[in-house]
Amino acid sequence: MRPNAIAFDAYGTLFDVYSVSALAEDLFADKGAQLAVIWRDKQIEYTRLRTLCDQYADFWQVTGDALEYACEALGLDLTAAARDRLMGQYAALSAFPENVDQLHRLKEAGITLSILSNGTPWMLDQAITASGLGGYFEHVLSVDAVKQFKTAPQAYQMGPDALGCAAKDILFVSSNCWDICGATWFGYHTIWLNRYGHPMERLGVAPHHIGSSLKDVADYALGITA
Repeated sequence: MRPNAIAFDAYGTLFDVYSVSALAEDLFADKGAQLAVIWRDKQIEYTRLRTLCDQYADFWQVTGDALEYACEALGLDLTAAARDRLMGQYAALSAFPENVDQLHRLKEAGITLSILSNGTPWMLDQAITASGLGGYFEHVLSVDAVKQFKTAPQAYQMGPDALGCAAKDILFVSSNCWDICGATWFGYHTIWLNRYGHPMERLGVAPHHIGSSLKDVADYALGITA
């Protein structure tokens, strides 16, 4: 498949959500990795609950609420200063090391690149700037515009609307299998960037392709991978 455009998820796909564990470990010895996992899991759970119940709050608030929950669940004393440091780190997450080279390949091939994310416009701008990925994306789409988190169809509709083509002509890329399932149901051509070797979700739907790094995505989009 040679796509007209590619829509990337941001968190976990382009930006390493678990890179916060280093700072978390400095703040809470022997709890950093566990905190990062609970924080992420609760963050996604809150997006689902809020969307299901039509109780939208933006991703920055959801991220802060999830951090507070994770710390209390682990019995950690989250001071205001520690909260500010962890949230600041989340706003400037590390990018995965292969990103720049692979985005450059795709850009050079003339494929329109975009981000379609739960993140707020401010969060996405901060992360793109901090990771050195500025200039690669023609569209940075935040679900804040529709007040519905993925996997709501309203969120996925932002891609075809912005890119001016049908969902089937857009390659949707995410490291989150639940996101890939939602995007496939919606009608995107999908590749699951399974960075962590997770099992497939049992939802009766599967991505069109699976890779483990952004190089696999670029190879697939450029027709190098069968």
